[in-house]
Amino acid sequence: MSDQQDITRYFENRQKEIDGAALYRALADSEKQPQLAEVYRKLAASEEKHAAGWEKKLQGLGVALPPRKPTWRAATMIWLAKRFGPQFILPTIASNEKADSRAYDGQPESEAANFAADEKSHARLISMAAGQSGLSGGSVAQLEGRHRASGGNALRAAVLGANDGLVSILSLVMGVAGATNSGHDVLIAGIAGLLAGAGSMALGEWLSVQSSRELYEKQIKIEAEEIATNPQEEQEELALIYQSKGLPEARAREMASHLMADKSSILDTLAREELGIDPDELGGSAYEAAITSFFLFALGAIFPLFPFIFWAGTTAIYISLAVSAVGLFIIGAAITLMTGRGVLFSGLRQVVVGIIAAALTFGVGRLIGVSIS
Repeated sequence: MSDQQDITRYFENRQKEIDGAALYRALADSEKQPQLAEVYRKLAASEEKHAAGWEKKLQGLGVALPPRKPTWRAATMIWLAKRFGPQFILPTIASNEKADSRAYDGQPESEAANFAADEKSHARLISMAAGQSGLSGGSVAQLEGRHRASGGNALRAAVLGANDGLVSILSLVMGVAGATNSGHDVLIAGIAGLLAGAGSMALGEWLSVQSSRELYEKQIKIEAEEIATNPQEEQEELALIYQSKGLPEARAREMASHLMADKSSILDTLAREELGIDPDELGGSAYEAAITSFFLFALGAIFPLFPFIFWAGTTAIYISLAVSAVGLFIIGAAITLMTGRGVLFSGLRQVVVGIIAAALTFGVGRLIGVSIS
């Protein structure tokens, strides 16, 4: 392998670690649980150490280093964490970490082998944090020890909700535009489709979240009854949970006994550890989920619809397609936050798929319009 290929690879490795460190610092700053925030800070320090390792390799080859700066993708994720909280992006980070955990496999440097073990540990930890909607103090303490020794997705729903609104209403207005020359009819159909689609999304989200909340409340109630009637069995289950996470049996039993003695917080601990439920959140607010879904769908639907407010005929159709293409490209770019693919590829793919759907419905609308005429 040539020096230039090594330099390119080292820069890619360095940037990945810079992005990871910046993300973990943002998670630490936004996290309300002190123990979990401290874990994120340690992960950030680990990533910074990795970045320094690749910088040393580059300096050894006489390469000048630019200042450390997160990519636009990492910067966007950081903004989302600060605006909506860690849980909004944790599932996406967990998915990316899992994919990146093997990024160093096959690289010949000794640094790569050492960093690979750390990255796999990071992936396990973040995956658990995402799955539990925040870790309890006991779980965090256990995971911190493992790291020292060895080292629901809201974002996805937001992007796909806006995409549903854009593609479905674009297809609807193009179908109606193909069947009629009346911009008024297209606008009415589009507004009706927007309200129907957004309302359906909102109702579906409300039912889903509310049903989950009721289920979680029932499970927590059952757990409280079990603590009251059979605390010894619950202590044994808690010890087994900690054993499954890697603690020695004696240490797991000691921790379970200590936690069971704290009557004020044991229900909270068992709900998080045994049921995977955050008692403070219970899956989130059903009304907040419904309102958010409504506006995300409506936001996407506005792109193809608003040109018909100001224009008519083929002019409105062309402007609607152009504006929708911009919206589709933005959504495709947003999807790369989860997939890590190139912005140009994902954006153009989204545009092509959306325009094909619109062309099909326009063609069907034209055939129906001609038949009726």
